[in-house]
Amino acid sequence: MSDHTLDCRAVLFDCDGVLVDSRQTAQDAWTVWAQTLGIDPQKVLENLHGRRSVDTVKLYVPEPQQDTALALIEQSELATAAATRPIPGGVELFTKLNSLAAVVTSASPALVEARLTAAGYPAQRVVVTGCDVSTGKPSPQGYLRAAERLQVPIHECVIVEDSPAGVAAARAAQPARVIIVGGAVLPQHGDVPVRDLRQVRWTDNALHVTTT
Repeated sequence: MSDHTLDCRAVLFDCDGVLVDSRQTAQDAWTVWAQTLGIDPQKVLENLHGRRSVDTVKLYVPEPQQDTALALIEQSELATAAATRPIPGGVELFTKLNSLAAVVTSASPALVEARLTAAGYPAQRVVVTGCDVSTGKPSPQGYLRAAERLQVPIHECVIVEDSPAGVAAARAAQPARVIIVGGAVLPQHGDVPVRDLRQVRWTDNALHVTTT
């Protein structure tokens, strides 16, 4: 085991896979969506995690049908949101950070609100959604916007991510450090890998991370 102390003034979290466990419900919704539209579900799932729904829809649906297809997946995902559960340690860490935390997600405002509420996160929070940016992850735009809203320079923030697109966005934003949750993305120099958020604590104006 090793311990890391990450000095920072704010922490910017991805939502799905970092704060909440919505992977299975999202995959189920997108599988049904793909089958309904006659698209290979496996191809859709391969490019899904960490991306905005609008960007995924554009990969597979002709422009005249995109609005209808986007509304269909939004309805499907909202229908499953009540089953969302928190990632272990997430609610405790996020609550302790309070006004020093923000969520940066590719999801829509309605979907992220439904998932965070179902998982037990506090109601008062800074959230940057896929609708707040012109380009989604792997663009760093969402993380830069969240730092602006918190009025904290990005280089004094820590970003917590899990997906390839999300980690690329986090690194491009150039924060103080990047914490990678879950093991789906290999850490690079300076990244801190954790299994879940039980390994991360907030005390004395710093994150204390235990890695194995």
